[in-house]
Amino acid sequence: MTVKTLLLAGGTLLVSASAASASGFQVNLGGQKNIGMGGVGVALTLDQAAMFYNPGALAMVRENGVQVGFNGAIARSAFRPESGGGQSELNNKLVTPFNFYAGFGPKEGKWKIGIGAYTPFGSELHYASNWEGRYSLTDINLRSIFAQVTGSYAITPQLSIGAGLVMLAYGDVDLQKDVPLSAQSGAPTPHVTLNGKAKQTFGYNVGIFFKPSDKLSVGASYRSQVDAKIENGDVRLRDVIYSTGAAFTATNFSATLPLPATASVGVAVMPTEKLTVSLDANLVFWNVYRTLDFNYSGNNGYAKDFAKAGENTDSRLGSTTTNGVTTYNTSSSAKRYYQDALCFRLGAQYKATEALTVRAGGFFDQAAVKDGYVSPETPDADRIGLSAGVSYEFAKRFGVDASFLFEDFLKRSQSQADLVNNGTTDRVAGTYKTTIAIPGVGLYVKF
Repeated sequence: MTVKTLLLAGGTLLVSASAASASGFQVNLGGQKNIGMGGVGVALTLDQAAMFYNPGALAMVRENGVQVGFNGAIARSAFRPESGGGQSELNNKLVTPFNFYAGFGPKEGKWKIGIGAYTPFGSELHYASNWEGRYSLTDINLRSIFAQVTGSYAITPQLSIGAGLVMLAYGDVDLQKDVPLSAQSGAPTPHVTLNGKAKQTFGYNVGIFFKPSDKLSVGASYRSQVDAKIENGDVRLRDVIYSTGAAFTATNFSATLPLPATASVGVAVMPTEKLTVSLDANLVFWNVYRTLDFNYSGNNGYAKDFAKAGENTDSRLGSTTTNGVTTYNTSSSAKRYYQDALCFRLGAQYKATEALTVRAGGFFDQAAVKDGYVSPETPDADRIGLSAGVSYEFAKRFGVDASFLFEDFLKRSQSQADLVNNGTTDRVAGTYKTTIAIPGVGLYVKF
């Protein structure tokens, strides 16, 4: 490994391995009531969070209201190397994604408008020191906020449509890893820190909702791809002695990451006035994430046309000298080759009393990361989620929502042969196992 790998772990610039309730690094913690039902929502009009799950359903939410919710994601992740030895465990900290929605319009009218803010990507991961994958990743601290302005219109009492303008309002990442540069015995291991802020970029969210009877509703929605663009991100090297770090001159980087589109359909049935059962299917178009490409402000320490026949190479620096001239790259590319992923969600709620509603749900989510492409920042795997929730309302105006979601990632292994065959040796061979517990609470007021 050389400094070529400096930023190859940066695939989490705005995304995260511990992202909850969706494949890859997508998060689906849009609303507390929905979380309690396994994340369903495309065919539901539970509250103002409809603008996240299906903007077309917002016009059918009769009450105006404001709501805010918070979740606490607690991940437990372990890695066992293929070569044997002890198991490395993640040193986790509490991560707190949030959501906020406000919806307004005439109660008996045909339209509603709404604003929302939510954190669909966010994490803080700290691997144990000296773990086998420290040259790929040691730490990441990720923050992001999305904002959405929504309009929804009921064409008929049964049919409504809606659209939302989505903006990546704020994104920030701090990513760290060790770099195998030092060749001197006893010298400290060089360490690199990347820090960057994303530009404000835009996308959209559209949907349609149809309720042909009091006992049935269906919906469909589409959230567009949003490209996260980072320019002039900072690159800082620590504990690099001159003789091994002289070839590295980059102090800034830029990169663009596609945050993929999602198409969803849903159906809900109400067999009684108190019981609602809903089923959603989500298709995330991960195939747009093919490679992770970086451009640097200077040399990245990795030589052009490295190790050509007849050239003199320095394996520490990746330097290449031809006719006495050494040249270095100012860009790098890492394979991702994600695949589209399906998720199936099932949830139900039961109105036990006028004030108390209970919920439960679950889902099965396919992995977006292919075999042989798993990386420490995204140890993705097929996952199963189970959730429960409750709401209690005071005076038919104020209420509290609570939810709990548990996700179990199936064990995910890759061998060194897999990495060699796929050209992904910037990653580590072994087995990952992850679980996530996500309690949440929300408050709302209707008017």
